[in-house]
Amino acid sequence: MLQKTYEAFTVTIEDKVAHIQMSRPEAMNTMNKAFWNELPAIIRDIDMNVRARCIVISSTGKHFSAGMDLAVFGSGEGGGKVDRYVAAEAFRSNIRQIQSSFNVLEEARVPVLFALHGGVIGGAIDMISAGDIRWCTKDAFFTIMETNIAMTADVGTFPRLQRYIPEGWVKEMAYTGRRIDSATAKDIGLVNDVFETHEACVAHALATAREIASKDPLTVTGCKTLINYARDHNTADTLDYIGVWNAAMLPPSHMQEAFAARAEKRDPDYPDLLKLRDTPM
Repeated sequence: MLQKTYEAFTVTIEDKVAHIQMSRPEAMNTMNKAFWNELPAIIRDIDMNVRARCIVISSTGKHFSAGMDLAVFGSGEGGGKVDRYVAAEAFRSNIRQIQSSFNVLEEARVPVLFALHGGVIGGAIDMISAGDIRWCTKDAFFTIMETNIAMTADVGTFPRLQRYIPEGWVKEMAYTGRRIDSATAKDIGLVNDVFETHEACVAHALATAREIASKDPLTVTGCKTLINYARDHNTADTLDYIGVWNAAMLPPSHMQEAFAARAEKRDPDYPDLLKLRDTPM
């Protein structure tokens, strides 16, 4: 087992599964500067260096996350008069950088699973929308909080959330800033299932991650790539891309190993994905 501690997270890697826990319960796991810097670095390290075949993200304390740490809003350069148009451009560029911290969840070759509890608030909705599968506890609730503080959610909620739940629910949550409870979240498809306790929810997520990690990594990353592609393209384009993918990466030797393992009643032994370069050359 490998374990590493950061300011905002604790990461444990075991059985080819990475468990990333948000670790600032005293601050309701608000998303401070360290959070925005550490999360993409952790995900990229796991993905590019093939440290795990699946990732589970959970949290600690009373709430999964209360969203953006308000101190982040006051982190700009101060002093002197600044042209408002120049300031607007800088603000847009800074938002894009923050958005990229969640983009890595979607871009990772391995699946990213969420075990949620308590409040999933504001920026936490942006975060979980970029993952692959979500479960929650019975006490969980979900809020697009930005509306309640006179903001428009800007880190991924709108383009991603409506891929999972009906547009009417996205609009109701966004326009009103109301909470939805765990039962509603399951009914509308935001989460796959609801558990009585945090421990049971995390245990289920880790068990599912271990099951995914036992499958052929090339097949799993192919599924993630093609499902995400299908979400953003029409059927004809997706079918063509699937054909190209399989023409290049359908692995007969991996299929033979799957059949042999079944016949011999043993676990299959698949090769890991290759490490990726962290620089262009």
